[in-house]
Amino acid sequence: MTRQEFYIKRCLEIAKNGLGVTRPNPMVGCIIVVNNKIISEGYTSAYGGNHAEVNAINKVTDKSILKQATLYVTLEPCSHYGKTPPCSDLIIKNNIPNVVIGCIDDNEQVAGKGIKRLINAGINVTVGVLENKCKLHHKRFFTFHNKQRPYIILKWAQTQDGFIAPKTKNKKAPVWITTTYSRQIVHKWRAEEQAILVGKNTVLEDNPSLTVRDWTGTNPIRIVIDKLNTLPKKLEVFNNKSETLIIDNHSIDFSKPIAIQTCSILFKKQITSIIIEGGAKTLQTFINENLWDEARVFTGNSNFNEGITAPTFKGRLKLEKNIINDTLKIYTND
Repeated sequence: MTRQEFYIKRCLEIAKNGLGVTRPNPMVGCIIVVNNKIISEGYTSAYGGNHAEVNAINKVTDKSILKQATLYVTLEPCSHYGKTPPCSDLIIKNNIPNVVIGCIDDNEQVAGKGIKRLINAGINVTVGVLENKCKLHHKRFFTFHNKQRPYIILKWAQTQDGFIAPKTKNKKAPVWITTTYSRQIVHKWRAEEQAILVGKNTVLEDNPSLTVRDWTGTNPIRIVIDKLNTLPKKLEVFNNKSETLIIDNHSIDFSKPIAIQTCSILFKKQITSIIIEGGAKTLQTFINENLWDEARVFTGNSNFNEGITAPTFKGRLKLEKNIINDTLKIYTND
């Protein structure tokens, strides 16, 4: 690993502190190095706050030392005014002579303009260090801007014999297939994504709250596909713990591809990532329309013998791990 790669790797590590809070902004990491020593670190604040470069620069008490510095950052510094001024201008103002960038921001508002501004100011700019790792880290941001839809994660739990729910049950509540440890991981994932989506039948059968209860974090926006918008308002998804958005026949045309139309609505609402938790029909709809990026599938240590069959799909296995008595497999849609 080169010195530049080492420092960008550190930027990626600290950038993860912004997971779940920077949206719709990317979670960027930045460090400042002088004489091969890290003198400051910063990551993107919650939306509306400072970007990573600003936080890193602001932490340096003696700004004169920045004339000897190299600034490392996972994503191209912005060049436009949004909630905050351009980061590229602040870098120039502080006379930082060297900037190393993980990957270009292909958001049309930036798309090389930040790099051009730095170069025109006489700054030595290096681009593409650990580029693939940086692009993967910024997958939500890039998917949102390039595909004009949220980054989509499918999640379900299935039995050893391939069912996600029993044929019948005694009460309107979930029938747990996995252990409490796996369910805690799911709550962590909910805190990391901006929204969570389910179909009407899941709400009626399980009466879920779709919140973060076994983890610390922000509750996702709840989205329910309910064609006639007839769900009783006494259900848990309508409590005041998070916003709930209903996709009904006033929102989309149900005779046309549902997932595509839903993604269009979510894009307009600036929802950059979503986790879809069911049911089988809803999950299969997004699979059939090829609108998914990851599938996270738990397999528990039980059998139903009969019931609702798990979705079918094709993907590349990215990770497999055991969690107590459960198995988690994560696939990507390549």
